[in-house]
Amino acid sequence: MTIGGTLQRQRGLTLGVLIVPSVFFLLLLNAYPVVYAAIQSLHQGSLIATGPFVGLANFTDVLTQASFWHAAGFTLVFTLVGVFGSWLVGLGFALVLNRYVPAGGVFKVLLLLPWVVPIVVSSTSWNWLVATPSSPLPQLWHLLGWGTPLFLADPTLAAVMVCVFKVWVSFPFMMMMTSSALASVDGTVYEAAAMDGAGRVQQFRHITMPLIARSTYISWILMTIFCVNDFPTIYLLTGGGPVDATTSLVVLAYRTVFQNFQTGPGVAIAFLMTAALVIVSVVLFRQIRKSAVE
Repeated sequence: MTIGGTLQRQRGLTLGVLIVPSVFFLLLLNAYPVVYAAIQSLHQGSLIATGPFVGLANFTDVLTQASFWHAAGFTLVFTLVGVFGSWLVGLGFALVLNRYVPAGGVFKVLLLLPWVVPIVVSSTSWNWLVATPSSPLPQLWHLLGWGTPLFLADPTLAAVMVCVFKVWVSFPFMMMMTSSALASVDGTVYEAAAMDGAGRVQQFRHITMPLIARSTYISWILMTIFCVNDFPTIYLLTGGGPVDATTSLVVLAYRTVFQNFQTGPGVAIAFLMTAALVIVSVVLFRQIRKSAVE
């Protein structure tokens, strides 16, 4: 073996020895909560005691509860509106900003504010905007002769407001993801398409969308995870009410564990959420691979 090969082997061994402690502690920090949560989901315990072993009873009990399926239905609607609503709004702004816009940099910074501002501040602002009959939006409705709706007291209106609020705080993320993807598209492709007689709509369908497909699928995966796991957006705006109309799975899991002190069922809900996210992520990752091949 040459001297260079020996030095390279020793260097690799040294790097391996140095990285082992970091990998060990990272695995410990991440694996311990997951393993402990799995143990809790198989027991009928509380926050201070593991309790007796019940196997998969927590999962079967959760899956037979009407409250779980109601929360699952709202989570599905909230996620679909959050993902595709914020994507459509973000895509629209990204397409506008991709062309020359006077003071486009300032405009882009202003559009980022809903995402940058802490969610506590945003939810407080929206509460001031819609919560009471004297709030600006109900007053505007009254002036237009449409009555004085209580946006956060009516179950249907509260669900709509939570979804709209999610789109408002999330579209800047989608806009930045789409803007970065559009910036990587070669402009000569559009010039060649225009010379071949392709219109704006055809260019968008057959050039823009395929070329930004990978970034789009990645943003959908991330936003799906954000929406399903989004606790503060819902809890700070409505608390899951009224009459559980805006209770998502993560809010239901929180209530089950920290208000009803039923750790097993609450953790079981969290694991079911994780399983659903894994399935969605796998499906979208397959789409990413297909778009890469094409």
